[in-house]
Amino acid sequence: MIASGTLALMSDLFAIIAPVFAGAGLGYLWGRLGRPFDHQMVTELSTQLATPCLVFATLTRLDVTTQAFAEIALAAFLSYALMGALGAAALLAVRQPFHSYLPSLMFGNIGNMGLPLCLFAYGNAGLALAIAVFAVGAVLQFTFGVWIAAGKGSARELLRTPILYTVAAALAFMLAGVKPPLWLANSAKLIGDLMIPLMLLALGVSLASLRVASMGRAVGFSVLRLLGGFACGLAVAWAMGLEGPARGVLIVQSTMPVAVFNYLFAKAYNRRPDEVAGIVLISTAISFATLPLLLLAVLG
Repeated sequence: MIASGTLALMSDLFAIIAPVFAGAGLGYLWGRLGRPFDHQMVTELSTQLATPCLVFATLTRLDVTTQAFAEIALAAFLSYALMGALGAAALLAVRQPFHSYLPSLMFGNIGNMGLPLCLFAYGNAGLALAIAVFAVGAVLQFTFGVWIAAGKGSARELLRTPILYTVAAALAFMLAGVKPPLWLANSAKLIGDLMIPLMLLALGVSLASLRVASMGRAVGFSVLRLLGGFACGLAVAWAMGLEGPARGVLIVQSTMPVAVFNYLFAKAYNRRPDEVAGIVLISTAISFATLPLLLLAVLG
């Protein structure tokens, strides 16, 4: 996909990264200017409405086999499990509580940043695979991630996750080998198209209001999140023999910085939210600076 020659390579990389920077940058400027932004409303719209619609529209619109979906979903689960084990070992070694830091080490920003990057790097086929990774991550984060932060869990939370039902509906159409009615497909696509710009703007606005606490710990956990995620994605891709877009999408999604949702959960359950905010901010800054290297690694 990447053209030959250094200049062409840089141009292609910039075309992938620029839309992500533009969306998050506009959100950051909006936040710094003190313009009104309802985080709760945008979060609810993104997670409860736009994201399920995007998942359904993408999976039913593209030629993604159930085998390919199952393979990348399994790879995503294994990558999360591996990063969880690595994060838990690190936290035990430095004697820090799981409930404050493990969700941040496990769950990257696969929605706000990961989906746009995979879309611009690999096209619609890459977006479909990234959606599969996102679906696994969203279910795990809004169940297991919340359980860690809260110190308790309930199967009821899993049953209240909308993305679970849209994935099931999309898989039903995929298994049957039929397309959904045009009115349904168009409606889902129209609403789903809100998700990526909304999440990029929300990321920027959130970063504008976050502050770094405990710099040393924030930097250390940020590096662990990014390098550990990359290593886990690479290891799982190698072990499963993934190639092409599937390999690249898994590694990109596994290497995303700490998700803003981890800060929201830390704040909700009073799990050192200021320090988690610092990890979100530092990991995102490092990620932005190293995105060209990441894309070179997966696209080269």
